[in-house]
Amino acid sequence: MASHRSLDEYELIAALLRDVAKRHGTVFNNQSLRLTLSKVRRRLQSEGIGFLTKTLPKLGKCLDKALAEQNTMDASLVRLNTLPGSKLPKLFGELFQRVFDEHGMVLREPCTQCIATLRQLCYLFYKYELPYTAECEQQVIDRFVKTEQELLTVNERLEVIRNALSCIKPTDRLRISGDPVGIARKARILLSKVFASFDPLDIDPKHGPGAVATRQRPWEKYNWTNVCGRITDKWPLDAYFFASLTHVCDRKSHFDAITDLDLPARVVLVPKDSRGPRLISCEPPDFQWIQQGMREAMVKLVESHELTQQHVHFTHQEFNRWAALSGSTDGRYATLDLKDASDRVSLELVRLLFPPHIVEYLEACRSSATVLPSGEVLTLRKFAPMGSSLCFPIMALTIWAILAAGSPDADTQECILVYGDDVIVPQAHACNAIEQLESFGLQVNRDKSCTKGFFRESCGVDAYKGIDVTPVKLKTVWSPSHSPDSYLSWLAYCQRLHDNGLYGTYDYIVRRLCRIYWPIPTKDLGFPGPSLPETPDSLIVPRAPSRWNQDLQKVEYLLLCPVARSTHVDADGWLALLRYFAEKANHANRCIRHEHTHILRSSYDDYHECFRVGQYTQQRMSKLVRSWR
Repeated sequence: MASHRSLDEYELIAALLRDVAKRHGTVFNNQSLRLTLSKVRRRLQSEGIGFLTKTLPKLGKCLDKALAEQNTMDASLVRLNTLPGSKLPKLFGELFQRVFDEHGMVLREPCTQCIATLRQLCYLFYKYELPYTAECEQQVIDRFVKTEQELLTVNERLEVIRNALSCIKPTDRLRISGDPVGIARKARILLSKVFASFDPLDIDPKHGPGAVATRQRPWEKYNWTNVCGRITDKWPLDAYFFASLTHVCDRKSHFDAITDLDLPARVVLVPKDSRGPRLISCEPPDFQWIQQGMREAMVKLVESHELTQQHVHFTHQEFNRWAALSGSTDGRYATLDLKDASDRVSLELVRLLFPPHIVEYLEACRSSATVLPSGEVLTLRKFAPMGSSLCFPIMALTIWAILAAGSPDADTQECILVYGDDVIVPQAHACNAIEQLESFGLQVNRDKSCTKGFFRESCGVDAYKGIDVTPVKLKTVWSPSHSPDSYLSWLAYCQRLHDNGLYGTYDYIVRRLCRIYWPIPTKDLGFPGPSLPETPDSLIVPRAPSRWNQDLQKVEYLLLCPVARSTHVDADGWLALLRYFAEKANHANRCIRHEHTHILRSSYDDYHECFRVGQYTQQRMSKLVRSWR
């Protein structure tokens, strides 16, 4: 028997099925509910939680492929029993029959509400962050190494294209469509125009929030002990790694002691979803410092340049989401998803497409090797693995340049949208776009790409015929004790379940949250922090203790509030100033640049917010504190 503070997966899926019965009572009646609950209980007893995290998501993938007209809906493909004389599964069969005929073909007028319900049932536990086995972790590492080996063949193809380009005269006319040489030439021209006014020296370096390869703590990153010689050849040590020339003079002995070794990055595995971990390559601090500055300058350039500002995005996903919804209505737009995109953008491809004066700086701040968990040092043929600050912008620009160069006309080029590895292209151009990307070594994930039918997915939005059918996916594992991460995550899930009208499921989760975190604020209190939406009549949430604050002239409530744990470090004055320039005053800095000097002058008048240079927030170390709010 589960603890009253625990969350029972069967009870949660049962609550969801009862919501389904209320919503689809004409087809999913009480008898259907009893039979389905019995099937789910038996499967959970025999398969464990793997039924929710693996079997049902496989059924959901089969459903999505059928909606995207990649295949028919066939339950036998995922080893589920089928209805008599039909390819449809017995499990949730009443709902599947409102979407598909007995042959697994999409009905002429399928029920979009049933589609949304089926996807919610199948994907509820899809991203649940359960512990991984050592075998699962090794598979992720092996795939990373295998992809690296496959780039050898890719580089041979790119070398052929490079040689062909070197033989072409500027006046030669090339056929673009389907011709990698012509596409590469035009992509070069497009990226040369984008970077025509870009100065790689005009950057404001800073550290990122993540871990570094050398395992230094956040406050230790500013005390430079090693800066790679490839970096200082482009960005002088005194100009980009110290607060000022006076800082250099005051710390002359330390400055002279800095080594110039080319240290490798370091591979780590971080939680992703129920399928396995995500592989991240932590960069050395000197590379991270310059990469962050380059990234911010490039993002600013791309999002403001006339060629890319409407097509390549880094900060907003709304454009891709709108296109996915629009494409699901009339089929005009197709959505493409790239497989292991960050690992398949090779260094040779970047050299082929990007302007030479940019490539030399990109290579200078790129890690050339990474250390695997086994201790093996792997030389990198890819431009940058996930974890590098330049991975995302270079990947997006590479994809855009290939697709824009391969567009048959200006209208097609105007319809291309890129956000990382999420790509939108006109449906009529989708097949050509896939061929063009794969001719340069990229690999399109056809299972997640939607080029037919009326189903589209991009940037977290799943749509069918203009209706948002995105399910709520639980990710953070439930904790029966006080946990800030669990508390905030499950409050967010409650909000989405409530918005989707799944009140019984919402009710079940909130009851258990209240047993651990009582009292939880509701939005009617006007609490600015995390809170529950207006609660259904079926649930009575205990009210928080209140008081009247005479000084503020308002009612306050005693509530749990997440507070980040912080560490105070008595930093050296120059290092504290360097941190201030990098983290707080960076974008307000007025830089005076001479030929070999880069001095930062802060615009203090623009900043009045208190910033403690000796205080650092500890990652994943927040706590819940009761306070009057």
